[in-house]
Amino acid sequence: MGSAKAITTMSQVDYSLMGYKRPKLQTPNGEKKLLMHSCCAPCAGEIMKALSASEINTTIFFYNPNIHPQEEYELRKEENIRFAKKLSMPFIDADYDKELWFERVKGQENDPERGARCTTCFDMRFEVTAQYAREHDFDLISSTLGISRWKDINQINGCGIRAVDLFDGITYWDFNWRKCGGSSRMLELSKQEEFYQQEYCGCVYSLRDVNRWRISHGREKVKRGVKFYQKRDKNLSKN
Repeated sequence: MGSAKAITTMSQVDYSLMGYKRPKLQTPNGEKKLLMHSCCAPCAGEIMKALSASEINTTIFFYNPNIHPQEEYELRKEENIRFAKKLSMPFIDADYDKELWFERVKGQENDPERGARCTTCFDMRFEVTAQYAREHDFDLISSTLGISRWKDINQINGCGIRAVDLFDGITYWDFNWRKCGGSSRMLELSKQEEFYQQEYCGCVYSLRDVNRWRISHGREKVKRGVKFYQKRDKNLSKN
């Protein structure tokens, strides 16, 4: 009969930033250059730390024409650039072609979160990521989108796989960045780095729907550009 002392449950493992011993990650097929699509610093931070610790040759690709308005886009981008510089990780600032994004999602304005509009949005962003990878000698792409529990990881991975099928020599890495405490460390790192804390997914329709929900529940509308993780916590602690 085995000893109960030899059994380690998931709840006993320390997955915190200080306690977690990062494994040495390997790319799926030994690919040498990863182009990592990033949606924002809070989602990207933990993934960037993991890739840096694994010494995987990674470049961050910021292509998010869905983010509205442009002031919000610039703030999210600058936060991501700040952390990329801290890790000495190359950063590609892609085009903000919002007109093309609005054209792509036309007719889907009232689709719910995780619905067809989100699929169209992910398809567009992954296709451009895969095209850039093909034109600049990357053999692997992935995205930070999947670490958020607000997203449908299967929807995201399906879009990534479809995108690389359009270009020879590119693989999509469907690694589950949430596992082994990834989502918890994402929040922990966001507070540590005082990342900007956006309160809606990014697009104008997401902002509209969040504000509708808030008004219906007696809450104030989203105030863009004012929330930062650690600063928010410090203010709460004074109350």
